[in-house]
Amino acid sequence: MIPTNRKATHPGVILLKEFLEPMGITQKALAAHIGIPVQRINEVVRGKRGVSPNTAWLLSEALSTTPEFWLNLQNTFDLSAHKPEVHVEPLVVISA
Repeated sequence: MIPTNRKATHPGVILLKEFLEPMGITQKALAAHIGIPVQRINEVVRGKRGVSPNTAWLLSEALSTTPEFWLNLQNTFDLSAHKPEVHVEPLVVISA
């Protein structure tokens, strides 16, 4: 569910607080393990970069989750961060 009163938590915060810190794994170690630049992990953790499908696959395999988990976190964050300020009325279809 998309939060209505705040922006959803960025997947990088989840990665850091729910996986890396409890497991005692550094960003550098994770990056080396999954074969990507440490800068990419660091940018995700800092919220400067989103989780791409490729990164979602790599994280899911390394952390025993699913790629959908990471992409759903990213999608929820994106939707909450880009909620429009202007709303429109539902379209009403009048049948003839």
